[in-house]
Amino acid sequence: MATSAPASYTFGGEPLTADRARRMRWTATGLLGAMAVMFFTTHGLVGTHPAWGYVNAFAEAAMVGGLADWFAVTALFRHPLGIPIPHTAIIPENKDRIADTMAQFLRENFLTPAVVARRMAGMNIAKAVGEFLTAPPLPVQDGDGPSRLTGGVSELLAEVLESLDPDRLGNQVRAGLGNQFAKIDVSPLLGRMLEGAIADGRHMPLMDGFIRWAGLTLEDNEDAIRDIIESRANAVMRWTGLDERISTSVLDGLYKLLAEVLVDPEHPIRSKIEEGLEKLASDLQHDPKTRERVEAMKRDLIENPAVAEWWMGVWERIRQSLIRRARDPENALGEEMRKLLKEMGGALQQDQRLQLQVNRLARRTMVGVATRYGGQIVQLVSETVRRWDAVTITGRIESAVGRDLQFIRINGTIVGGLVGMTLHFIVGWM
Repeated sequence: MATSAPASYTFGGEPLTADRARRMRWTATGLLGAMAVMFFTTHGLVGTHPAWGYVNAFAEAAMVGGLADWFAVTALFRHPLGIPIPHTAIIPENKDRIADTMAQFLRENFLTPAVVARRMAGMNIAKAVGEFLTAPPLPVQDGDGPSRLTGGVSELLAEVLESLDPDRLGNQVRAGLGNQFAKIDVSPLLGRMLEGAIADGRHMPLMDGFIRWAGLTLEDNEDAIRDIIESRANAVMRWTGLDERISTSVLDGLYKLLAEVLVDPEHPIRSKIEEGLEKLASDLQHDPKTRERVEAMKRDLIENPAVAEWWMGVWERIRQSLIRRARDPENALGEEMRKLLKEMGGALQQDQRLQLQVNRLARRTMVGVATRYGGQIVQLVSETVRRWDAVTITGRIESAVGRDLQFIRINGTIVGGLVGMTLHFIVGWM
C-alpha cells in the first residue's frame, strides 16, 4: 500500500513515522508470503506423516486469514490491486461524510456546555498558571517561558501604544479619569485631610511658610505700599512730612507683627488662623454651600481646555516613555513585569479564594465560547477536512494508525493458522 510522504508524530515520547508503518506493512506481507510458501511446500507431504497435515492446515488457514485482513485493511484506504470493488477505498470515497461525522462527534462529545463545564470543574487552571509564572526561567535557547512571555507582553504593549490613535486614546483616558474624578465628592475628602493635618500639627510648617511669604511680598512691594499711604494723606500731612513717617510706621508695624507671629507659636493671630482653618475643614464636610462651591470649582477644572491641553502633553510623554521602555531590553520594565508576573503566580498558587474566582471565570468563559462558537469550531474542522484531497487524508490517517492496522494483519494470519490447525485436529478425531 502506497503512503504519502513520511510524517512524524509523537506519542508518549516515542516518534511514530510513516517509515515505521511501512516497515510493519512489509513484515505483515512477508508473514503472509511465508504462509503461502509453507502451504504449497507441505501440500505434497500431507500423507507421509500426520504432523504435515497440521502444518499444512495451519499454513492454509493462516494464508486465508492474512489475505482477508489484507483486503480489509487495504479497502479502508484504496481499491485492492487497483480493482474498483464496491465498498473499497472507504476513506477517500467518503471523506466528506467522515469530515461531517468527525465534526458532529466533536460537537456532541467535547463542545457542549455541559461537557466543557464538567471537564473544567476538575481542573485548577489558576494554580497551573501560577506554577508556570513562578517557574525558574530556562536558558533562552531552550525556550525561556516566563522571559519570552515578558518579552511578548512588552512588545504587545509597544505595538498597541503605537497602533492606536494617540490623540483619541489620550482623550479616552482623560475622559475616563475625568468621569471617575467627577464621581468623587472631593469637598469632604479635603475637609478630612485638613482636619487631620490640624490635629497632627502638620499645618504649622505651612503656616510658617505663608508668614514668610507675606513678609517677602511686603518687602518686594514696599514702595507701592508707601505710595498708597501717601496718596491717601491730605496736603497738610504731605507739607509737614507726616505722610512719610506714617507709611514708615505702618510698614515697621507690619514687619514687627509678622516677626512676632513667626517666632511665637502661641500668638493670637496664629490662633485666629487655626480657628479659620478648623471652620473651613468643618464647612468642607458639612456646609452645603461650601461643598457646592468646591464641586463647581472641580467641574470647572475638569472642563477647562487648558487642563485638557496639559493632559495631552503629559499623556504623549507617558506614551513615548512606555514605548521606549518596552522596546529596550536593558530597561527595568522587563524586570518589573517579571516581578509582577511572579507575584501574580504566587498569589494564584496560594490564595484559594483567588483560585476559585479565576477557575470560575475560566470555566464560564469556556462554556460561553462553546455555546457561542462551538458550531463555528466544528464547521472549521469539517471544512478543513473537506478541503483535503483524497491522497492527503489517506496519507495522514494511514501514517497515524497504519502501524496498528498492520498488527491486525499479523494477528489475523496467526489466529487464522491456529484456528485451521484446531479444525484439522477436530476433523481428524471425528
